[in-house]
Amino acid sequence: MGEEGTEGMVHLLCLATSSGVPLFCRSSRGGAPARQQLPFSVIGSLNGVHMFGQNLEVQLSSARTEDTTVVWKSFHDSITLIVLSSEEGTSELRLERLLQMVFGAMVLLVGLEELTNIRNVERLKKELRASYHLIDSFLGDSELIGDLTQCVDCVVPPEGSLLQEALSGFAEAVGTAFVSLVVSGRVVAATESWWRLGMPEAVLLPWLVGSLPPQAARDYPVYLPHGSPTVPHRLLTLTLLPGLELCLLCGPRPPLNQLDAQLLERSWQPLLDPLRACLPLGPRALPGGFPLHVDILGLLLLHLELKRCLFTVELSGDKEPGQPEKVEEAVHQAQVPRACYLVSGPEEPGIGWRLVALQLGPRRLLLLLSAQSPTHGLRGLATHTLHALTPLL
Repeated sequence: MGEEGTEGMVHLLCLATSSGVPLFCRSSRGGAPARQQLPFSVIGSLNGVHMFGQNLEVQLSSARTEDTTVVWKSFHDSITLIVLSSEEGTSELRLERLLQMVFGAMVLLVGLEELTNIRNVERLKKELRASYHLIDSFLGDSELIGDLTQCVDCVVPPEGSLLQEALSGFAEAVGTAFVSLVVSGRVVAATESWWRLGMPEAVLLPWLVGSLPPQAARDYPVYLPHGSPTVPHRLLTLTLLPGLELCLLCGPRPPLNQLDAQLLERSWQPLLDPLRACLPLGPRALPGGFPLHVDILGLLLLHLELKRCLFTVELSGDKEPGQPEKVEEAVHQAQVPRACYLVSGPEEPGIGWRLVALQLGPRRLLLLLSAQSPTHGLRGLATHTLHALTPLL
């Protein structure tokens, strides 16, 4: 690891590509925002070596030192992002996707035109401050994983059909097709039009809502990096319960004051109990009572076609001992999933951990299992779990 004072540090640099002028620098240490900044000489050297390569028609994308990984990425020949990480186990893929998310956040809140046609550097610096809170959440220890998976973080509510019906009715009443319910940055339910949003805005919008300080209502101008990078839309948010927000993506209408208390009460008061049941879903993702094998410590389920994911490492209670090895035998040969696993730690039983990955059709499941889980049963356990989760996503 790095020298004392730099261990676990992440530095993010944003520069104007043509001039090399720094637009901002954000840092984190141990997952928390840090004030420690890189010296200007270091910033200049990092940008200089990248530009030197470009002049020789060599694309410098990443480099490693003994204790630090560096990744460069240019966007539209206008913005250069550089990230340095001394966090243990950081991969270049993780950092590259971080830079994609950061640029997406910049477009989301400033617009592509301002970033590709820089007329006034000082004004752009001020405008980019609006993105700091969102960008800092990428650098921190977030419970979300959409930045890495490039899928929307979701949760499964206990009474999803009721919430979906109410959401569709509310969308029709207010005259917008793009409506969702968001808890702690994760989508609980959404209209079909919201689900059809492209990447990266489908990931960025709920993440943005989850990163902002609590507020009863917001009228937030946003650009859609994929769908509308130069023409702003309005993101309206209304807090139904602390931590649970109703989000609308719309044009000039409806005005925020049109979404009055009577409309909200008429639409959502009858569903107060199902809404309350959504609140603990933030970190857990799955509804209470959903049975999982006792050996499972964490799970990530991806639907690669729908671009949605369920992720949690908080699986207390609702555990079942189960006999998953038998389930695989019952699966039709055409449905047998592809699988791989990794065992970490010494050979002694009860030490280390197990990681198993399984893919069946568009779904990919990754399970983190305790050391007591026998290696010969990993595939069966994962197959059993995937079939149990399939109706949810």
